[in-house]
Amino acid sequence: MKRFYTLLFPFLFTLILIPVETLQAQIDREAGNLISTRSEVIAQRGMVATSQPLATQVGLEILRNGGNAIDAAIGANAAMGLMEPTGNGIGGDLFAIIWHAESQQLYALNASGRSPRGLSYERLMKILEEKGENSIPAYDLLSVSVPGAVDGWFEMHERFGSVDMSDILSEPIWYAENGFPVSEAISAAWRRSVPFLKTQPGAFEETFTIDGEGPEKGEVFRNPDLGNTFRLLAEQGRDAFYRGEIARKIDIWMKENNGYLRYEDFDKHESEWVEPQTVNYRGYDVYQVGGNVQGTAVLQILNILEGFDLSETGFGTTETLHLMIEAKKLAFEDRAKHYADPAFHDVPYDKLLSKEYAAERRELIGDRARRDLTTGVEVLEDGDTIYMTTADEEGNMVSLIQSNFRGMGTGFVVPGTGFSFQNRGELFSLDPNHPNVYAPGKRPFHTIIPGFLMKDGKPIMAFGNMGGGYQPIGHVSILTNIVDFGMNVQQAGDAFRWEHSGSTQPTDALSDKLTDTGQVSIESGVSFEVVQALRQMGHDVQIGDSFFGRFQAIMRDHEKGVYFGASESRVDGQAAGY
Repeated sequence: MKRFYTLLFPFLFTLILIPVETLQAQIDREAGNLISTRSEVIAQRGMVATSQPLATQVGLEILRNGGNAIDAAIGANAAMGLMEPTGNGIGGDLFAIIWHAESQQLYALNASGRSPRGLSYERLMKILEEKGENSIPAYDLLSVSVPGAVDGWFEMHERFGSVDMSDILSEPIWYAENGFPVSEAISAAWRRSVPFLKTQPGAFEETFTIDGEGPEKGEVFRNPDLGNTFRLLAEQGRDAFYRGEIARKIDIWMKENNGYLRYEDFDKHESEWVEPQTVNYRGYDVYQVGGNVQGTAVLQILNILEGFDLSETGFGTTETLHLMIEAKKLAFEDRAKHYADPAFHDVPYDKLLSKEYAAERRELIGDRARRDLTTGVEVLEDGDTIYMTTADEEGNMVSLIQSNFRGMGTGFVVPGTGFSFQNRGELFSLDPNHPNVYAPGKRPFHTIIPGFLMKDGKPIMAFGNMGGGYQPIGHVSILTNIVDFGMNVQQAGDAFRWEHSGSTQPTDALSDKLTDTGQVSIESGVSFEVVQALRQMGHDVQIGDSFFGRFQAIMRDHEKGVYFGASESRVDGQAAGY
């Protein structure tokens, strides 16, 4: 024992002499990084980041075999629908922002589906009255809109793809037919969903369970029906889904089960290339998809925050968190009143995204949590999703998000197809005066948003996170962590997160407004002193007990000629390059 203390004393004496900050850095990580749990991934020729490592490898394989970032995004997304059906699949919708290196332009794609053309508002309201419902139920055939993801793939491929779709889908087909080991977080979500969804009409149980249960971690799962659907797409193109065998199967099944989608809804479906919405934040151009999706909220929050010196107030401080929470509340009241299908409603971007309007809204932020907010523009949540991003040697970059909405969607599976329908139709308002009110052939409000960052005309970062209504907060957090607080791309996602719920929703009545402070949830990395100070300012704060999303990102360093990749460290994700 004496010899032990003799050996220990010099070490303890050394610790006393080392500054605490240095000691923490040396003990915690070799790189001296106290925020991040892993290093960035760095590569020159290509990068893929998804929330399932095998799907990441599918994308990388496509890049290695001569495909570009667009091809890799399609292949990886197909693999994700197979491997993470708890968040996405071809029964859902898709949005993407693409930097095309050859044309040196940024493109945005809205590949979301529309409500049944044969279901009128009046008939919908009568059906809801008969069911005793005052909103569109999540797990009902009323919530099913046309799946837009497959059309999104073919739109992207037709415009920018470089290899055959049969090559892109070959690995997803192999995994569907031969199986893949289910990863940990996905298994947990899958097993939670099965007990309820296997009671839905259709082929959910035979498609998505093993002996009636969700697959365990590491268990090999196969979906040959989805593999067959992928084969039809590879051989016959988009028409197999929207005008051929798959559309006919869906039409028959819907009629037999009192559903509302028809062959005509698929035949007339089309995606839309749209002009991305943008604002400049401290010299960086931030891009989002607008219209019937909440990306505009990211831009509104940033406009408001730009009037405060966040680098001075600091990351994770009481003042910074208060400003961010209040800015979110302000933007979400506009989100609840104005974001809707632009084919049915003229979204007032000129006002919502103006710096003048941001200054007006900023004046509403005081030193207490507000509880009395609505939109400042006159009017004439929980969801599971996947976010992924790809980049290639030519400089193409893809920011893509895809979703079933509620986890595995509705659970309605047409026998032989291998996928579950989304329940996006749940997100229509029933207020006849609301811009987001239900109408036949209309796209509902969406929560899923891809993000893109540029500076001086050059692409800097494709980024995003899943997580329902949390997503705008996540985007703002990632961007401010990088721009204001100097974090690298992995640190930006690993830093502790916050969430605010209780804002007015796009499904509410037009007259509704925020009438209390809502609920603030913060991950456990925040200090107790900050929590107490926020509570003293009137915020209702809890630690954890919320969902804070999952992120991926790829950043391009033009000077060094490399990509920096990052992926969610809390669950199964992987960024990989070559």
